[in-house]
Amino acid sequence: MNRAYRNAEDAGIGRETHAEGFSLVRDDVLYRLQRRLGLIPAGGLGVARRALCYSMVAWLPLVVWAVVHGRVTGQGGESLFGHYAIHVRCLIGIPLLILAEGIAHGVVPLCLRQFTRSGLVDEALAPRFREIVEGAAKLRDRTYPWVIIGGLVLGWTLAVSVAPNRDEIGWGDLGGATGFATWWFLLVSRPLFNVLLLAWLWRLLLTAIVLTRIARLPLRLVPTHPDRVGGLSFLNRVQFIFAPFSFAVSAVMAAAWAHEVMYHGVAIPSLYPQMGTLVLVLTLVTLLPMFGFVPLLARTRKWALLDYGALLAEHNRKVDRRWIHGEPGQADDPLLDAPELGPVADTHAIYAAVAGMRSSLVDKRALLATALPAALPMLMLASSQLPLKSTLGKLLMTLL
Repeated sequence: MNRAYRNAEDAGIGRETHAEGFSLVRDDVLYRLQRRLGLIPAGGLGVARRALCYSMVAWLPLVVWAVVHGRVTGQGGESLFGHYAIHVRCLIGIPLLILAEGIAHGVVPLCLRQFTRSGLVDEALAPRFREIVEGAAKLRDRTYPWVIIGGLVLGWTLAVSVAPNRDEIGWGDLGGATGFATWWFLLVSRPLFNVLLLAWLWRLLLTAIVLTRIARLPLRLVPTHPDRVGGLSFLNRVQFIFAPFSFAVSAVMAAAWAHEVMYHGVAIPSLYPQMGTLVLVLTLVTLLPMFGFVPLLARTRKWALLDYGALLAEHNRKVDRRWIHGEPGQADDPLLDAPELGPVADTHAIYAAVAGMRSSLVDKRALLATALPAALPMLMLASSQLPLKSTLGKLLMTLL
């Protein structure tokens, strides 16, 4: 029985639309380049091996050079060990940004499939839905976003190479001359991280474009759905795609500030405005794809309150005529016998469900899940001077 049901279900899914096979990462310029270089296998994305490979390419030459020249540890901040942001960027940031591709590759098709499975996109809307997602695939495969990314990374790399931050690269100097490790960091390690970072900003923008265009369709939302967003709660999974991006950025910044605290005497309270601003910006940026549904949800709730209000008013009026005034002709009224409405108490529950519909996909739980990856590195930095338990407690009390 279960097997027959699943086979029928899978067959139905296969007929819905080819747009459900859309991937946020497969077949873009970066993917094709890595595929030609043999870094991505024919089957799958090879995220684990790429994460390890890129991480070691960015970090290992720095460590080997530092060991050879005695710069792993040293007095003050002039040692590789003391520059925490370098290690976090190479060993945490780069792997996370690559591993996130696997999350995106699984979550996006699942969410697109749910639009058709749940009836939000019916047969009449399917061609327009398919057109939107196929248009997004063409946009993903275009070259010009990656030309912009390459230009930004190249420009920034040249700028910092000409006028570098001496505190950031001083550990790699040899007798006043710039050492090999410094050039490797400036020309390989940091540009690699920046390319991956900007790639995810582009993917976030692409996701927002796709979802905003879908939100403009006349989706068959269900105002009485228990998720209070018309049946769209499955889209909250999209936020998890960008959690590694948010954590990676926050971790690198927290590590850079930790260096300032440990080696340059910067007080952590003086960093609170920057820390709070970073968490806020990262949270808003990662929530960007969700904002496109606000007009649709607000409009659906507005009209549903009017429609259901009129329907239930008529139903209750007929109940009053039948049972209070005893008017003839009310006993056989089909509205009173409709099983979908039920007794008056049930109609009140229906209206309460409509009135409780939200105008945003983001609730406190989703906000916490989005803000936490950005806040965790900052909390770890703050806990070096404040008790972590107290800091976490204050954050949770604020969000919950």
